[in-house]
Amino acid sequence: MQYKLFPADRMSFFSLSSGSCGNCYYLGNAHYGILIDAGIGPRIIRKRLAEYGIELSSIMAILITHDHYDHIKSAGYLGEKLHIPIYATREVHRGIDNCPLIQNNLNGSAKYIEKGKPFEIEDFKITAFSVPHDSYDNAGYFFEFDGQTMTLATDVGTITDEVAYYICKANHLIIESNYDEEMLEKGRYPYYLKRRITSGTGHLSNRQTAEFLANNFTSKLRNIWLCHLSGDNNNPELAFNTTKEHLLQKGIEIGLDVNLSVLERNILSAKTEF
Repeated sequence: MQYKLFPADRMSFFSLSSGSCGNCYYLGNAHYGILIDAGIGPRIIRKRLAEYGIELSSIMAILITHDHYDHIKSAGYLGEKLHIPIYATREVHRGIDNCPLIQNNLNGSAKYIEKGKPFEIEDFKITAFSVPHDSYDNAGYFFEFDGQTMTLATDVGTITDEVAYYICKANHLIIESNYDEEMLEKGRYPYYLKRRITSGTGHLSNRQTAEFLANNFTSKLRNIWLCHLSGDNNNPELAFNTTKEHLLQKGIEIGLDVNLSVLERNILSAKTEF
């Protein structure tokens, strides 16, 4: 069934979980929604959706960013058992197929997309774009709906020109703020893992994200959510304050010029409507 938006149909966004413990985000209206990533168990997905009165049967599609297990844990079950279409690039699908922890291989539910080539799901026009990360492939997503735009960019090793282009087009932005540089440097992680995180195909630090946002802020940006925080090398208050301070240095005030939130690990976030 095809639904069309009416003026009273507001879009909602929230996080079911964010971080290496599992990633899953919801975007939808009163009739249907989509999930971005499915890195937590199906029972948890069903339970957390229900807390906002959303049935799993209303999920029209799942978009996968990349093939790491904290983003794909339930993709096989949701796709093959519940027949929810799973959208990803061909390389990401190959990574899912090769993951030994995925028990249900994607067959009829697999939908192949190409970066830079828009596709539509109900009232959403969606464009995948390249994001550097040490996976088979990694995509960010740019959404257009009802005159609004949203960009999701997670597991970002470097903010390339392409990533920056889609970030700067957003009214609503979900962006990684993975680690605090001092905490990582002094922390317990082995050297090779620290190198992996700080490499150009690892993750963004609080400072990197904050500096980019402060230097590239435009008045069209209404909401920022910081996502994929490390459990060992970051905390919500530190991520929030780092971005807040960098924005304030440019005269940009939280709550006045833009809303800023942190999506905490393995916690259902507040629902934002717009």
